[in-house]
Amino acid sequence: MSATSSDPAYGQGLSDRQRRVVFGFLMLCMFISTLDNQIVSTALPTIIREFGGMERFSWVGSAYLLATAAIMPIYGKLGDLFGRKYVMMTAVAIFAAGSLACAAAGSMNQLIAARVLQGLGGGGIMVSIFAINSDLFEPRERAKYQSFASLVLMASGSIGPTVGGVLTDHLGWRSIFFVNLPIALIALIGLYTLLPRIRPDRRPVIDWAGAATLAVAITALVVWADSGQIFGSFRVPAALVPPVVAIIAALLWIQIERRAPEPILPLSLFRDSVYPRLLIVSMTSGGIAIGMVNFHALFLQMTTGLSPAHAGLFFIAITGGIATGSLAAGRLIARTGVYKPFLVTGTAVSVVMLLLLSRMGSGTPLWAIALVLLGQGIAIGLGQQAPILGVQLSAPRRDVGAATGSVTLTRMGGAAIAISVYGAVLASGMDPLQQATPEDWSHAFSRVYLGAAAMAVVGLIAALSLRTVRMDQAPVRAPRDR
Repeated sequence: MSATSSDPAYGQGLSDRQRRVVFGFLMLCMFISTLDNQIVSTALPTIIREFGGMERFSWVGSAYLLATAAIMPIYGKLGDLFGRKYVMMTAVAIFAAGSLACAAAGSMNQLIAARVLQGLGGGGIMVSIFAINSDLFEPRERAKYQSFASLVLMASGSIGPTVGGVLTDHLGWRSIFFVNLPIALIALIGLYTLLPRIRPDRRPVIDWAGAATLAVAITALVVWADSGQIFGSFRVPAALVPPVVAIIAALLWIQIERRAPEPILPLSLFRDSVYPRLLIVSMTSGGIAIGMVNFHALFLQMTTGLSPAHAGLFFIAITGGIATGSLAAGRLIARTGVYKPFLVTGTAVSVVMLLLLSRMGSGTPLWAIALVLLGQGIAIGLGQQAPILGVQLSAPRRDVGAATGSVTLTRMGGAAIAISVYGAVLASGMDPLQQATPEDWSHAFSRVYLGAAAMAVVGLIAALSLRTVRMDQAPVRAPRDR
């Protein structure tokens, strides 16, 4: 199915049943992307024991997120210019190729490089999913359907760490990357068969210069955040280079975007005060919701002595909370037409849960840790839809992909920066110790969680400053086949 349209109607000519099936294949793509991160988090301690390189621990996660963040605006704009079907399928294929490269890695550096390739596909998957949803569903209906993504997160979060731990223990860590391949193949077949190709009626001019300068700015910022590990200190002269490069690249990017016929990220989006505030919220939520994943796993194993498989079970509490919070928020947003109250509540609860985690350690009962992780998951779920819904509502339909790419960019960029910062804080607390005890790890992780709580406070301030935006008051189309 192929069509040309400058402003396609919601649903792209599909029946309600067909839209639900397409949405199911999109969730399958999301599943492999989120499953991979969860599996890798529990396998990392084993990988480090084989390859060494504890000082590069954070880069296994941040390299993936950095590549994801850098490529997201390009995917979003390509979808706006050429249609989203084949952009989405290309992203899935690249992700699968990256999974094979990870399985074949022979050193920590090779693994990090393979994770970059995975990230180049993963970034396109996430942007394209939310952009396609904006084509399929009206705003209130979209809030309800996007809340179902929390069930995918719950499934991957429940299955991933446990499967990752079991596979690592019994078949070796390389086996964890093969899980993605059959799922990716099924998703590709389904999308090729059912997803319509809508070709926008506009001249496809790609803003490569804008994309390149934005990627340089993001990369330099992440490198600067990890200066303690890369250069040994934030105060050495070499550590001053990345922020200077980031500033220069950002200034060049602004000048390029002002003149580009099809800017990778239209500056006109910033005229609405809601948009930049939501980007701040998205950045801080990424640093907490995504950036903390690997550190939760390491915290559980190093402070409590749990095995990778047993530590993975605790992610059921986090993902169960995310599903609960997201499903509740999705239905309430669809009913009330506003998202701010749920965003404020979620960020406020997140601050409290992270402060509680900073007080926990080797002597804390496991049930108490699980309960706080459940609360943290609920907080994430309550607020995770608002930034995407908000920017999609504020952007013109022709720029929905670019707007969606920007919010997912800041989310992943925030996660990549946060991982580097968390890793530096953790390493600074462990470097002088020759034989670290669980109590030593507890003290180091206390500082990590306090840093995350401070980040959540920034997000809370931005959320409180948002004006209340109501969605379209028109009733949501009743489910029926046409």
